Amino acid sequence: MDRALKKIGGSISANHATVIDAAGKLLLPGAIDDQVHFREPGLTHKATIYTEAKAAVAGGVTSFMEMPNTVPPVFTQQLLEDKYQIAARTSLANYSFFMGAGNDNLEEVLGTDITKVCGLKIFMGSSTGNLLVDSPAVLESLFSKFPSLIATHCEDEATILKNTAAYKEKYGEGMPVNYHPQIRSEEACYKSSSFAIALAKKHGTRLHILHISTAKETHQFDNSIPLEKKKITAEACVHHLWFNDADYDRLGMLIKWNPAIKTKADQQEILKAVLDNRIDIIATDHAPHTTEEKSKGYFQAPSGGPLIQHSLVAMLDFYHQKKITLEKIVQKMAHNPAILFQIQDRGFIREGYFADLVLVDLFKPNTVSKANILAKCGWSPFEGHTFHSTVTHTWISGHLAYAEGKFNEQKLGERLQFNRK
Repeated sequence: MDRALKKIGGSISANHATVIDAAGKLLLPGAIDDQVHFREPGLTHKATIYTEAKAAVAGGVTSFMEMPNTVPPVFTQQLLEDKYQIAARTSLANYSFFMGAGNDNLEEVLGTDITKVCGLKIFMGSSTGNLLVDSPAVLESLFSKFPSLIATHCEDEATILKNTAAYKEKYGEGMPVNYHPQIRSEEACYKSSSFAIALAKKHGTRLHILHISTAKETHQFDNSIPLEKKKITAEACVHHLWFNDADYDRLGMLIKWNPAIKTKADQQEILKAVLDNRIDIIATDHAPHTTEEKSKGYFQAPSGGPLIQHSLVAMLDFYHQKKITLEKIVQKMAHNPAILFQIQDRGFIREGYFADLVLVDLFKPNTVSKANILAKCGWSPFEGHTFHSTVTHTWISGHLAYAEGKFNEQKLGERLQFNRK
């Protein structure tokens, strides 16, 4: 692989080539993660674009799309551009950033260049960062006027507040995290996602619902339409596929996410929806917090955790368990994100496309430990688990950025471009 070969195709001379023995290994298009929280600016004690992009590359994720709940929230075009400038200086992976919607920044939202920005993020339910958009009039305006993809976090705030008050009264400050799925309940998720879908259908909005966590929600999505023609799409996250509510006893706050990890039946139906194409892509919702923050009681501990370094190998474990094919993993983690977001020249191994590539040893075990966790927070809910497979090499736009545990940072990632009008 020529380190200078940015796009696939053409010819190279032997004296400019780096030869890698890939015998017995699998070459895949790099994963594209459409939902991460890299915490910069303002929350850099948890993570930075620099640290988390390196974790991504080591895990075979070559492009990411980052969320606006940083400090300050990304409610202006200038704040959005500031994040792009940080990434241009520090990100080893390719990058894009969502514009953030608030209750009073419609004019700024409508100034977004949809050929250079992945989309608009609306928190239809409060989460870490509390960017809740709860005005019906504002939601109508956003869904009717924004000309491109809207991604939503869907949990009904009134339902969550009611459940929180009831459980806090019953159990007090020492309430176990096991009740998290009852507070951020199926009802809260379905009420919000069905409302978002109704708004999208009313206005013809291009809607993408993030981190589906319930079986009930999966039945709202259509698998009879080709992805290129879908107006309403959905995402599943690795933690909702990997864990269920039985794991709270073992992992506690480490798997406290919003929306909550729920029942085994929900977990199984989400995977089924991935396989039958009701759910279109697999991502992480990588959202690091420090160990100290996660060690607090239920009502103080923030939701979220680091996943991006291990998302691909986690899905490859499912392959080894015969739960999913290699082709479906590549479709959901590389091809479909590129199609869904209309990313220019990425997500496939094709002549003329950027050479975002990952080399995987399917049969090289990989045990997660504090010594090899690259996220700045230094922990993982997978700690102690041995994955069946290992990412050995990652190329970003033809640059060999990661090889056998070592990084080459001489060339950084690029800003994603989108084929939109």
